[in-house]
Amino acid sequence: GAIQPADSVSLSTRTHGAVFNLEYSPDGSVLTVACEQTEVLLFDPISSKHIKTLSEAHEDCVNNIRFLDNRLFATCSDDTTIALWDLRKLNTKVCTLHGHTSWVKNIEYDTNTRLLVTSGFDGNVIIWDTNRCTEDGCPHKKFFHTRFLMRMRLTPDCSKMLISTSSGYLLILHDLDLNKSLEVGSYPILRARRTTSSSDITSSGSSGPRAVGSPCHQNNSGPPSEKALSRPSQREGGSPRNSLEVLTPEVPGERDRGNCITSLQLHPKGWATLLRCSSNTDDQEWTCVYEFQEGAPVRPVSPRCSLRLTHCIEEANVGRGYIKELCFSPDGRMISSPHGFGIRLLGFDAHCSELVDCLPREASPLREIRSLYSHNDVVLTTKFSPTHCQIASGCLSGRVSLYQPKF
Repeated sequence: GAIQPADSVSLSTRTHGAVFNLEYSPDGSVLTVACEQTEVLLFDPISSKHIKTLSEAHEDCVNNIRFLDNRLFATCSDDTTIALWDLRKLNTKVCTLHGHTSWVKNIEYDTNTRLLVTSGFDGNVIIWDTNRCTEDGCPHKKFFHTRFLMRMRLTPDCSKMLISTSSGYLLILHDLDLNKSLEVGSYPILRARRTTSSSDITSSGSSGPRAVGSPCHQNNSGPPSEKALSRPSQREGGSPRNSLEVLTPEVPGERDRGNCITSLQLHPKGWATLLRCSSNTDDQEWTCVYEFQEGAPVRPVSPRCSLRLTHCIEEANVGRGYIKELCFSPDGRMISSPHGFGIRLLGFDAHCSELVDCLPREASPLREIRSLYSHNDVVLTTKFSPTHCQIASGCLSGRVSLYQPKF
């Protein structure tokens, strides 16, 4: 069934500032909304009824929400903290986690080890052991550090950690072991032809990337150097635990200007990564899909690279400076991407086929399946329900819309 504008429901969120993140509980019974003005809103996405407002969830804007299970969830903020919450007792936090020294931007969770993983603009990735959580917090350790960190994600099987930067690099830690803390220089570098040295990433940084802020990032630098735009590839030998690969992903239209990787998502089956990239001159914005390449190179004469660009599409490039969070559908066949005052549903082909069934030889355009516009301001985030045929979107002026097709 087609989704019409009339099939959208607007949730009452007008007084809470911009919507930075949306997250459903795993069973789809609760939709949480991360707001610019220190609040977290909770809704029943089926009835569209407001459940509760956590009016002082943090002391600064709330950036990201992550459910640990159907009742526990974590929030992070520009106040440098992470908070744990229990849906059964929302009048108070379970605990507050202190460890970051700058804005905390995203949260991941390893369900096997019950380790919470957070990243922030202090450049740190921190591991929190929720198995030993008390009202005073839980044990934590710094796992990894890099300059210009924007986003960090774990693959669904937690075998890889991906980190995007405002200087256009994508870092991949292979064969991930979260129990092993990584100090600078302690991890094996997967050497590559035409790659930059690890010291450029983890300590000094040779190019002048844009400064990043919240909620926007500003471009305060010239174009990156030729060295910074080189394309790393070609792994040598096997992959020991926590091997670091450094890439500058190919992005259409930016070859001579560099880019900032503002949004980073993983395919639900771990087949690919989804990036939203802005050019350093802020005049182009792209959504790109890269498949993970394991084993031997497809073309032995070309340099080895873990990622290959398969699909891309140019975005509207409105609301410049604001980060737009996009997402895969639960089955991985569609992408929901903020586009101006609405969202676009994108597919790998016109039939919404599986990625593995329509991999092109060369990078191909993503196909626009449908556009949904019900906002009066720039959409910053969107999310599919994990259990129902529903999509949520949130915009700069604080409105949240739910789209539910009628069959």
